[in-house]
Amino acid sequence: MSHAIARLQLEDMRPDLADYLTPRVRRLGYLGELFQVSAHAPDVLLDFMRFTESLKDALPDNLAETTVLTTATLMENAYERHQHERLCVRLGLGREWVREVERLQPDTAALLSEPERAVQRYVMAAVRTRGLQAQDDFKSLATLLPASQAVAIAMLIGRYVTHALVVNTFGLRPPVPSIWEDGFGADTPAGASPAAPAPPKQGNQ
Repeated sequence: MSHAIARLQLEDMRPDLADYLTPRVRRLGYLGELFQVSAHAPDVLLDFMRFTESLKDALPDNLAETTVLTTATLMENAYERHQHERLCVRLGLGREWVREVERLQPDTAALLSEPERAVQRYVMAAVRTRGLQAQDDFKSLATLLPASQAVAIAMLIGRYVTHALVVNTFGLRPPVPSIWEDGFGADTPAGASPAAPAPPKQGNQ
């Protein structure tokens, strides 16, 4: 883990950034290390988070989460992958759906819809080839989705590649475990949302 950059707490941050992050911290129960590091560039972090919100608003949950989980898995970004596994369970997508996405085998993913499989094929091609050999997969995706959603998916990949580069550069620890480590949602019927677990302690981020 790199400590070249000091970790900032909410009280150390610029007031407008602290105000923006406070509701998120209350909801999640922790202040992730990504925010603690990125808060050194408050305007950049605020724009990054607003960009994220715009992308999520542009897409249905299942397509956004297919994009995020696939990108995080390919980029070896456990920090974001663990958080989004839990979000997928809360959204009712289910643990087995998450498992199917993380297998990265869209052609045999029986639990994924055709749009979800098309999203994953494109994300895999875009990340693995830096977009240079992803045109055919994007064309297939664009035949299934509105142009606004297809473009948003391409932009969402870039957002989570950026996140992974920061996380991996600084060796940031995942703020929560994988659902495959702690069994989160294992007793929840498919389509239901589990009760939120107790948040991790601030010192265990």
